[in-house]
Amino acid sequence: MSTQQIPVVVLSGFLGSGKTTLLNHLLRSARGTRIGVMVNDFGDIGIDAMTVAGQVGSTVSLGNGCLCCAVDASELDEYLEVLTRPSSGLDVIVIEASGLAEPQELVRMVLASENARVMYGGLVQVVDASEFAATRERHPETDRHLALADLVVVNKADRVSQDELDAVHEAVAEPAGRAAVIRASYGRVDPEVLFDRVVPEGEIEGQMSIEDLLHGDPDDEAAHPHAHYETLSFATGTALHPRRLMAFLDSRPRGLYRIKGFVDLGPADPDNRYVVHAVGRFLRFFPEPWPAGEERLTQLVLIGSGIDAPALRKGLAGCELNGPADVPDEHSMWGVLRYVPEPEPEPEPEPEPEPDVAP
Repeated sequence: MSTQQIPVVVLSGFLGSGKTTLLNHLLRSARGTRIGVMVNDFGDIGIDAMTVAGQVGSTVSLGNGCLCCAVDASELDEYLEVLTRPSSGLDVIVIEASGLAEPQELVRMVLASENARVMYGGLVQVVDASEFAATRERHPETDRHLALADLVVVNKADRVSQDELDAVHEAVAEPAGRAAVIRASYGRVDPEVLFDRVVPEGEIEGQMSIEDLLHGDPDDEAAHPHAHYETLSFATGTALHPRRLMAFLDSRPRGLYRIKGFVDLGPADPDNRYVVHAVGRFLRFFPEPWPAGEERLTQLVLIGSGIDAPALRKGLAGCELNGPADVPDEHSMWGVLRYVPEPEPEPEPEPEPEPDVAP
């Protein structure tokens, strides 16, 4: 891809669901990952620097390579333009919606953005396991929000019994449809679920503060492990049939949240490999020339919760070409090309200055 694209994740949930706790956890877990945060309701962002950014239009550095902006929804495009500039050096952007915000509008604005550096990273809906029934009664739009989500985090799982948690999970999964549903305590969602985490080689954990030593860290790994999820890696040196690959992607099952990697479509496009980016129902392919001397491989990673790994592996294997007789026809790429973004237009050359003419 000629233009580096940055995933933009929308983080939503009603007041008290724990989305700010989840965001704080992501920031503390960032280390080598540079996160841009856009919020229109600060809530209780537990970072000292945020106290100086109490007004819309403020931008502060969080000191760990991350940036935070306080924005009004109408300024979303303007701040996306700033945060996605190469000079910002960000790896991912998280938009934390106000507790009363309409997530559909935020998702629509991200998808409609004409910024070539923006890539939709999914809608994450956070619900409070201990208050879900009351929240649903108080906010009839709850089911509609769940139906839009790509990933649902059932937070505060430690506050209810196992039977109650199972009941909430089932109640959430029905309106959420094919979205992945994971359970968490204290907002501990592994960053790898939401985006590709950058971890510096030989990273060293930071020292514990005096407060942590005296009172314990609420995000302690042993006390509150990350929400459970599964990953599946698939690699093959056999090219894939584009039509069968699209059939696989169109029918991806409930719980499969992200797909990333490269695919070799063989004779259907011998010159390019295709970068795959899928999150929830969103799908994009990005063609790029094969690197010189690199082995032609399909390499994919699938991330989700409650996924049937053997069935997914079998489905992907079924996309492989079966010898010389299994040659894609001239129309087989149409399904893939529907999900290839239009190339960014070349900038028009500036007009040559008029030569000075002596009088």
